[in-house]
Amino acid sequence: MKISATLRMLGLTATLGLSLSSCKDYLKEELVSTLTNDYFKTEQGLEDLVKSSYEQTRYLFANEHSYSMFNFGVDEMTHADQLNYYWWNIYDSRLNASDGFVDGVWTADYDGINRCNTGITYIPGIQGTTTLRTDAQKTQRLAELRFLRAYYYFQLVQQFGAIPLVLQPSEGVQLEYTRAPVPDVYRAIISDLRYAVTNLAPTTADFGRATQGTAQHYLAKVYLTRGSAVTEQRGQQTTDMDSAAYYADQVITGGRYALENDFAKLFDISSYANSVTAQTSREIIFSSQFVNVPALAGRFGNRVHSYMTLQYDNEPGMARDLLNDRPFRRVMPTNYAMDIYDRRNDSRFYKTMKTAWISNTAGSIPIWTAADAPTPAQVGQRKYAVGDTAFLVVVNTTANPVPQATITRSRYKIFARYVRNAAGAVVAGYSPTADVGLRNKFPQISKYIDPFRTSAADEAGTRDGILARLAETYLIGAEAYGRKGNYTKALEYINVLRARAAYKVNEARPNSTYRYDGGTRGDVTSSYPALTVTTASFTTNDPKELYPPAVTSTADRFIHFILNERTRELYGELHRWEDLVRTETLLVRAPYFNPDAAAIVAKFKLRPIPQTHLERIFRNGQPLTNEQRQTEQNPGY
Repeated sequence: MKISATLRMLGLTATLGLSLSSCKDYLKEELVSTLTNDYFKTEQGLEDLVKSSYEQTRYLFANEHSYSMFNFGVDEMTHADQLNYYWWNIYDSRLNASDGFVDGVWTADYDGINRCNTGITYIPGIQGTTTLRTDAQKTQRLAELRFLRAYYYFQLVQQFGAIPLVLQPSEGVQLEYTRAPVPDVYRAIISDLRYAVTNLAPTTADFGRATQGTAQHYLAKVYLTRGSAVTEQRGQQTTDMDSAAYYADQVITGGRYALENDFAKLFDISSYANSVTAQTSREIIFSSQFVNVPALAGRFGNRVHSYMTLQYDNEPGMARDLLNDRPFRRVMPTNYAMDIYDRRNDSRFYKTMKTAWISNTAGSIPIWTAADAPTPAQVGQRKYAVGDTAFLVVVNTTANPVPQATITRSRYKIFARYVRNAAGAVVAGYSPTADVGLRNKFPQISKYIDPFRTSAADEAGTRDGILARLAETYLIGAEAYGRKGNYTKALEYINVLRARAAYKVNEARPNSTYRYDGGTRGDVTSSYPALTVTTASFTTNDPKELYPPAVTSTADRFIHFILNERTRELYGELHRWEDLVRTETLLVRAPYFNPDAAAIVAKFKLRPIPQTHLERIFRNGQPLTNEQRQTEQNPGY
């Protein structure tokens, strides 16, 4: 549905009748018949409406706009060798107002907003007998809806800039909409979030509902976003950084959330039970709820698991299976994303990136020959068995290329980023800057791996989509304090995350840390001393931070340092395009770290207003003329 339809009650009929069940899933979908507006004037109807208002948070993870609009065309990711929607990465003319993704995000968010507006309008007047009997119960639901309305508007304003600001339900066909200035949108978002902070309960028995901490996290993020503007006009106030720091502190010190001791626990898939535990971690502040019944997941299954894979099923000893997923290989890390980690000491790299694939079929395992067998006795034997390593992706540098002779002698395949060939030259083995043919192997993000679907062909994933977690709150607080000049407090928060990121005493490291990253075999000491941050990381041009040449002041280096830290902590979690737009660094970092984004120009700091919206709205009772449509469009489109 387009905006003219989305802002009608018909947008509410698709997925009502949501019920609470299971230890993980707050929202479970049950198909119901089409409902009329009268249903939303009943107690049960309003309870269902509030639940359904969470539904569009899932849309972020529902299709290929997930990486295209939120993680393409940035510094940390580029396209791999399957080129679906890669114009979002290279910024060519196909990124325009007719693209289905801009319409999809626009429609989903306004659908969510209209559900919220309807509930906000009807709940105060309901004469309930059970769940909406008291003013306190009604206020809780109103606070949930105002949080969600703010959430949807926050996504829209970051993507599109000035947008229609609709705060009343649309119960019939409405065709006349004008765009509100960006400062007005931020004021409305902040008003809703402050109401939510004041009125939401600190805890909930229904995991997935918004709580006071959820609203505090997003209020801190909104103040940070508004206050980050330097050249843009977002209505920024001199107190925005104070407010961002204050609300981040409230979450961090409130005692209701806690960082996982081990970064890997957040994405644990060693069993279904462990996966459920990970998805309900005390670190998670807000997440989109997905069910583990594919027949109910429908078009809103979490599909991101398929898009960040590499091609593995064409390799010896490998067949397509559930764990390794569909090899869609839409995105891969840039060299920046691989090199911004201290791979020797920061456990987040190998806990974020999958670099080894385990053989799952015997039929294609290669045989040692007289030409390559380490000993004559091995000639004719299989090089490895099912359950052994089938191939390894090596993240190395030009300073330590893997010799071709080593690759040839290896019992399993090695795909190194840099190889020293027989002639002694260093060449790319796989490369995010090379032709597409060298982009089907790369370290693969493991945060979305979902082996709990019913089959390898099933795209509808079961894992919840993390929208906010405590580690990001620390980063929000650190940035706010740093922007205020309080680098001591900023580093205090960063070093909390670094302590978690470090290898602990007696923690085993991956073999790659000593084979390729300069570590020592058998090292079981803490790596925290090597990871501890000081102001030298941004008061000087620290080469480890890879600052772009134009970044020369301490204040600017601090912002780029924070962006580096956000990659190290949040890589691939669908924040990055908005991070770079928020900090006004998109035009600096995207083309510098991602050569595929070299064509980026200023207009791409905003998305185009969907053509479908412009063709459906009226002015003074008449459809917009072409000139009026152009006036309603973002500059350059």
